[in-house]
Amino acid sequence: MTISIRPATPNDVPTVASLIRALSQYEKLEHEVAMTEDKLRVSMFGPRPYAEALLAEEDGTPVGFALFFHNYSTFLAQPGLYLEDLYVLESHRGKGIGKALLVHLAKIAVERNCGRMEWAVLDWNVDAIGFYEKLGAKPNSEWTVYRLTGDSLNGLAGQ
Repeated sequence: MTISIRPATPNDVPTVASLIRALSQYEKLEHEVAMTEDKLRVSMFGPRPYAEALLAEEDGTPVGFALFFHNYSTFLAQPGLYLEDLYVLESHRGKGIGKALLVHLAKIAVERNCGRMEWAVLDWNVDAIGFYEKLGAKPNSEWTVYRLTGDSLNGLAGQ
C-alpha cells in the first residue's frame, strides 16, 4: 500500500466533487449540497481561485481529500489556513491517510507563514474529535460560529 498526497488539478474536479458528495452523506447533509462540478471548477481553478484541495491516493486511487483556503488573523497579522473539509472514504480509514493529509496541510501552513490552522467539527463526530485532540488540536469553545446564507445574506446586502 502506497499513500501519496498531491494538489488537486482541474482534471480532478469530478473526483473532488464525488468526495464532497460522500462527505455530505457521512454527515447526513446531502440536502444542503448545491455544489456542481462547474461551480467547483470555477471557484477552485477560475480567474480568482477561492480554495485549494489535496487528494490522498492509495496505489493511485483517490481515497480522501482536504479542501482548504486562507483566512487572516488581525491579532497575529498573519494569514491562517482554514480546513473546510477533510474526508477519507470509510473503507480506507485507520491507515493514517487523514493524518497524512493534516501533516501535508501543516507543512503548507508553515511554508506560507500561516500563524494557525483551524477547522470546525460536528459535535456528534466523536471519532474525529478524538483524532484531532490526539494530534494536539484544541477546541475553541470561547467562540460561537454564526452564518448568513440565502435570504438573510441577500437581505443584509440590501437586495
